Amino acid sequence: MPEDLFASALADQLTTAVLVLDQQLHIRYFNTASCAVLGLGEKRLSNQHFPTVFQHLDLKASHLQNALLHRQSFSVSDVQAVTPDGRHLLLDIAVTLLDQQPLQLLLELRQVDQQRKISMESLQQHQHLAARELVRNLAHEIKNPLGGLRGAAQLLEESLSEEQKEYTQLIIAQADRLRNLVDRLLGPYRPPQLLLSNLHQMVEQVLQLARIDNPAPIHFHRDYDPSIPDFYFDPELLQQAILNIVRNAQQALAQGGDITLQTRILSQHTLHGKRYKLVACIKVIDNGPGIPAEIRDTLFYPMVSGKAGGTGLGLSIAQTLIHQLRGWIDCESWPGYTAFTLYLPISDHEDPL
Repeated sequence: MPEDLFASALADQLTTAVLVLDQQLHIRYFNTASCAVLGLGEKRLSNQHFPTVFQHLDLKASHLQNALLHRQSFSVSDVQAVTPDGRHLLLDIAVTLLDQQPLQLLLELRQVDQQRKISMESLQQHQHLAARELVRNLAHEIKNPLGGLRGAAQLLEESLSEEQKEYTQLIIAQADRLRNLVDRLLGPYRPPQLLLSNLHQMVEQVLQLARIDNPAPIHFHRDYDPSIPDFYFDPELLQQAILNIVRNAQQALAQGGDITLQTRILSQHTLHGKRYKLVACIKVIDNGPGIPAEIRDTLFYPMVSGKAGGTGLGLSIAQTLIHQLRGWIDCESWPGYTAFTLYLPISDHEDPL
């Protein structure tokens, strides 16, 4: 077998997508795995301009052109991409300069979605528990002196003139405001009340509430999977979690836009290290400006917000509620697209939580 045919046959055995680009970034070679990863047939990939292969790709064409210009190879991790058929991928991309005439680039695209999600879920679980414990300890230390401060102000008020009572009323009002803030930080904890419920009926209630308080010209869309059966969950807790996320999306779309509520069913999916036969997947998708990169890793922490004047409690409370139901919330975002995905185990009997 000739050497080039042998190399081509060898590349076709790889599960990593391998592509060769010319100086204009057109695809001159691709292996079999490239078609599977990118969701395109051979005819559509051949000679295609690489930057146009994706609906969205975090790796800019200018980075590839600079690699050619400066004759430098590079690699980048956790690149978010959207394929032509709408699949969302997380890729590790290695770019190697083929030092020949004319110069070409060798691209290796490796999917890391599942591995990253499992490790990220584990990391977020530990971070969430640590943050909750810290907040609870702080709340205890804050609420005790606040109670004493408020009580002292009430006692002092009895011996003051009407004019002086204005100051004790200010102390009492500010103490109440701080206590309410601490209560919100702790979240509305109560044991989940598991009921055999219909997911889509609950999502419709969220849509109804969101439409009532919808100041901007926002259009709501449904994309439901009718195959999701009734299962045991707490409708009130889940409704509050989804509503918090929808409210965030509404605030992000101050000038108007679209919000889609999508449901899907996943099989053999792992949550918190446990594999479930069926998992409900609820997505809240908006076409707003996206989440600032600097807060994406701490998005579910209390008091973290990308909005001016925001408290940063909505997502933290939503994550707490979903954790109570053995689920978790994931997020992916870039300009023009943000999706919060809630994963929830499907059970046809009332398992103790």
